Amino acid sequence: MTDNKEQDTEIHPLKSEEGVSPASLTKKGVCLGSSGLSHLSSWRTAAFFLSVFLCLISIFAFSFIIPCPVRPVSQRTWINTYGDSSTYTFLAVTDANNDKVMDVIFAFRGSKGCLNVSCSDAGFSSPCSFLVAVTGTNGSVLWERPLSQELLWVQCGIEKLGGLEAPGCLLFHSQNLTAIDSRSGVTLWQNNNTLGLKQPALKVPDLDGDEVGDVVLIGAAGDETKVVIVSGRTGQQIGIDADPGLSDVLGHVIHVTSSGSYYILFKKADSAVYGYALKNIVAMAIKTPGSNTSNIKLQQDPKWEEMTNSTSGSVPVYNSGSVQHLLKMGNQGKTPENLLLVTGHWVELIDGQSLRSLWRVNITKVISEPVFGNFNNDGVPDVVVEDEIGNGTKKVVILDGSSGAVLWEVEMMSSSTSPKPSTVNTADNRSAFLFWGEVRGKTNTTVSLNQQDFLYLLHPSYPKILLELNNSTESIAAFKAVLFEKSRHAGYMLLTGPTEQSETGSVSLSKRELKEDVTLSRVVRLSQEEGFSDKEVRDSFLMLQYSSSA
Repeated sequence: MTDNKEQDTEIHPLKSEEGVSPASLTKKGVCLGSSGLSHLSSWRTAAFFLSVFLCLISIFAFSFIIPCPVRPVSQRTWINTYGDSSTYTFLAVTDANNDKVMDVIFAFRGSKGCLNVSCSDAGFSSPCSFLVAVTGTNGSVLWERPLSQELLWVQCGIEKLGGLEAPGCLLFHSQNLTAIDSRSGVTLWQNNNTLGLKQPALKVPDLDGDEVGDVVLIGAAGDETKVVIVSGRTGQQIGIDADPGLSDVLGHVIHVTSSGSYYILFKKADSAVYGYALKNIVAMAIKTPGSNTSNIKLQQDPKWEEMTNSTSGSVPVYNSGSVQHLLKMGNQGKTPENLLLVTGHWVELIDGQSLRSLWRVNITKVISEPVFGNFNNDGVPDVVVEDEIGNGTKKVVILDGSSGAVLWEVEMMSSSTSPKPSTVNTADNRSAFLFWGEVRGKTNTTVSLNQQDFLYLLHPSYPKILLELNNSTESIAAFKAVLFEKSRHAGYMLLTGPTEQSETGSVSLSKRELKEDVTLSRVVRLSQEEGFSDKEVRDSFLMLQYSSSA
């Protein structure tokens, strides 16, 4: 009997507790705690439903109360046409409406603007000039500024102009130097100046102590060259016109040496390039008695001062040929940048500090200002040169920025209306190259060379293949490859129409997306070595990713 009872207890362990009072169970150490468990369960249930409620509230808030930012939808192509007008060779891109898509600023001449504002409404005689900003997404007008007819030049992208965070634009028109806000077209300041001020305006450090960088402009009074310094915040002139003792100046750039010293480089008609320390230029401008110069922190480079002519105060930067173009070339993010000079017979790169020649390449005649891109992915910008070789023919050459060696070249028919090439960076640390012309024997058109231009796209992945993207029978005033959205779609802007004030006609501003043109492009093979089909080539170009930096 005992054995059966023990066996039954093992099978039903709780059965042996039946009939035992709670008090005796407590004494044996068995705690039922039914009311405690019930209370705990209620709290857990409440906590669960509270957490679910909070989650739903959070989802509701982020979905409806705090909306997600809306990414603007960009049209792949658009075109704006302005009748009975003429245009300028100016075209700038900037994010004017802060939607992270690049917008376009351009100018044209006419009797009425895009917003039906006439010249007479603005108090000007007709025709007058209009500076216009349009969205990169669809070409709609953001703002418009009527100006007097005599618009001489426009320069945008000047940082901190007027003390604003967004870059601004400088205009020189009717003896007025005007700074405007690129996001609204509103005047920031205006300075009357009778000198023939020339581009580019040079951005320099703060000279008047208002914590905003200032602007240096080069002007001409007869044959004499004058240097004008104005406040970037207010436009007021700092000091007087400085006279460096130069004449027949054809161009200028600002250059910063390895010591952080600023020099203005002047390109003269006699083929030489001379450098003047900004510190000395400022001293000429504010040499009036009582001028406070304690807040001006400029210096002179010790190495360059060793090369300075004691009589003229200038540094002989270059005197080996008739200089047509003087450009600064990036040096892998280092200071100083190197200097690229184009003469009538060669292209030469000189070191931005020592001024020694790094390389020189012979040419016949450069017909446009060189542009920079990345062909061989070595971190050094390469140089795109258009060299006229006679009989209406040019050679497009890409030179290695490190050595001057020819990386790529092609001969094509050349048009007098062809704009200079343009480049846009790709995600593989190289560039897509765009240029105008007509590849020999590749078209069967009956239109003469002087009436039609063809646009070609090159990428280093396919050096023996060009894509013919577009053609134009209009006079091209300006052309620029643009990365409209960071790491997204790339395209180009094309401004066509008459550029002479005495001529009027149809002015067109158009945007084209590269991928759209690639889809419709014609594959041009420079050799038969490439074994890819046309579809494979187009598909590869369609897969290119573009970048804001190389």
